Amino acid sequence: MIIKLRGEFTVGLFLEALQRTIRSTGTIIWVTFGATALAGAYSLVGGPAFVAGSIVRFDFPPTGIILMMMPVFLFLGAVMDWIGIVLPVMPVFLPIVAKFSAADMGILGNLEPRHMAVWFGLLFCLNMQVSFLSPPFGPAAFYLKSVAPPHIKLTDIFKGFLPFIVIKLMVLAVMIMFPEITSVFLD
Repeated sequence: MIIKLRGEFTVGLFLEALQRTIRSTGTIIWVTFGATALAGAYSLVGGPAFVAGSIVRFDFPPTGIILMMMPVFLFLGAVMDWIGIVLPVMPVFLPIVAKFSAADMGILGNLEPRHMAVWFGLLFCLNMQVSFLSPPFGPAAFYLKSVAPPHIKLTDIFKGFLPFIVIKLMVLAVMIMFPEITSVFLD
């Protein structure tokens, strides 16, 4: 409405904006479709079950396996979007976490088995929050740079994110050490 009042609105401008929106949305949909198809084919051939079985056969303690999964999430989050991580990785990691029994859990023994998937989902979300801020592809830095004054460099923004990354990693450590925090909100 304001654009029309200022005399800036034209049909050509509207059609160009519509075309750009459709092109961007279509690209996102095709990427999601491709990732879903890849994850589906991977699941159909038994890839997640094979990898999950292989990891469980190593006889690592469940806490060690969880601690090995976290750097994988952090690394993948630094180079990929969260949707591209969820579709191929969660079908592998979630069955592993589901196989942990309360007796095997060590420090995680206080968590009820029915809350295990929710707890693991929260760990994943915390990892993705860290990756949203961390270089090299931390999208939050690029969003901020697009609205920041020209004299502020991207490296300054990433340096400013460091305390927040440390805080998120500390929260991640607390969630790993005290998983029963999850149960408080679910009952």
